[in-house]
Amino acid sequence: MFDDTPASPAPLRIVKTIHTVVWGFFVGAILGVPIAAHAGRFDWALGLAGLVLVEVIVLAINRMQCPLTPIAGRYTMDRRPNFDIYLPEWIARWNKEIFGPLYVLGLVYAAARWFGVQW
Repeated sequence: MFDDTPASPAPLRIVKTIHTVVWGFFVGAILGVPIAAHAGRFDWALGLAGLVLVEVIVLAINRMQCPLTPIAGRYTMDRRPNFDIYLPEWIARWNKEIFGPLYVLGLVYAAARWFGVQW
């Protein structure tokens, strides 16, 4: 599940740790958009959505790859979907397919709440 054997070099562990923390931050932001909108905190919803949009732009510039991935690749020949992050392989493999739609749905929900639609 996690590839952090004792033979893993310290730089790889550092990159994987940073990547996991950044991933967690953005997942929190994605999930926070509809939560903030539901609470009527559209300033927070907009701020969180904007942060995620910056990440989407960074990914688009990097051909839909995290900029940390090539750095991690310097320290291992492993190229499984989770070689560069501490996530289960299936989440790493389907990350964009899972959290992309959640982000869009959160934006739709926030916009609906902004315009007064009650669900």
